[in-house]
Amino acid sequence: MFGFLKDKLKKVVKSISEKIEKKEEIVEQVLPKVETPIEKEEKIEEKVVEVGEELKVLEEIKSEVLEEVKETKPIMVEVKEKYKEEVKEKPKKGFFKKIAEKFVKKVVEKKLSVEDVEPILEELKSGLIESDVAYDVAEKIKSDMMSSLVNSDIKRGKEKEVVVEALRNSLLKILTVSAIDLEELAKQKKPLVLLFLGFNGSGKTTSLAKVGKFLVGKGYSCVFAAADTFRAGSLEQLEEHAKKIGVKVIKHKYGADPAAVAFDAIAHAKANGIDFVLVDSAGRAHTNKNLIDQLKKICKVNNPDMKILVLDSLTGNDIIYQSKFFNDAVNIDAIIFTKIDVNEKGGNILSATHILKKPILFLSNGQDYDNLEKYDSQKIINALLG
Repeated sequence: MFGFLKDKLKKVVKSISEKIEKKEEIVEQVLPKVETPIEKEEKIEEKVVEVGEELKVLEEIKSEVLEEVKETKPIMVEVKEKYKEEVKEKPKKGFFKKIAEKFVKKVVEKKLSVEDVEPILEELKSGLIESDVAYDVAEKIKSDMMSSLVNSDIKRGKEKEVVVEALRNSLLKILTVSAIDLEELAKQKKPLVLLFLGFNGSGKTTSLAKVGKFLVGKGYSCVFAAADTFRAGSLEQLEEHAKKIGVKVIKHKYGADPAAVAFDAIAHAKANGIDFVLVDSAGRAHTNKNLIDQLKKICKVNNPDMKILVLDSLTGNDIIYQSKFFNDAVNIDAIIFTKIDVNEKGGNILSATHILKKPILFLSNGQDYDNLEKYDSQKIINALLG
């Protein structure tokens, strides 16, 4: 899962880590040539000892060459006084040590510049776009990484860890959305009406059946509304799912008003104390105005508690258009992503989540009814960075 995008992210982590390590090597080559305050202190001490030795020699031969050194006496006194002054003003060793530590720290800081990371992050952006991430989203990730890495202090041995953490934080900002708990909502209203919608072939009907199986497994009662009266075979498909799960289907004939089918299903649920009504709808595209108006009518007549957009995670960048299209039409409330198990790129999940900022109910990762898992942003990030 997400193998293509995962490889792109690993490549940029490796590139930036190598860039930091290279800067370390340069620092290590330069550092021994830098004279620290400690080294300066040692040179001063050597100079003082040297002057002191010279002074001692002069004192020892003073009596023998007294007459000869009369002219040099003032110089000797000056040297002696200078020596005393130097010893007196000599700073404590602890102070030099502190200064040296700050100095050495400044030298060995591995701070990345814009020039260091720009080429690598530009490559990351291109890789993200190639992985079906929308341009705006790829640019945001690049910007987040730039802010996190440029001029940041990075400790030796922590290069990869820092880069991965920067990526993780950026992805987390995008993938973190508000959560919806169907069981909590069911406590507040009965029946709870869920309308499933999406483009043709997105896995909408199968996702509805999986959610039905999930709810039945939790002990809730459900009824299906066969409001896709447009596509041939849609009624039979939903009935087959309902039979396997053990729930009733409310249906009309093909060509019937889908809003009326949903209305009857809700009335049936109210009369029989059923917890959930799951409404199937026809797959539709923007080119079919009649189906769009039909979808709007379903919402207007029945006022579903949740309009769930089912998105095929293999769609590519067109997923952005689909998301905007349905949201503009009926203002969706939540998302289900399908075919996660065979999605090698994964970028369009980032795109749709960032653009819609809607709660993600489930991820569908297989054909079986139990192949449905609650959305977990950390799990997706771990899959991308693993």
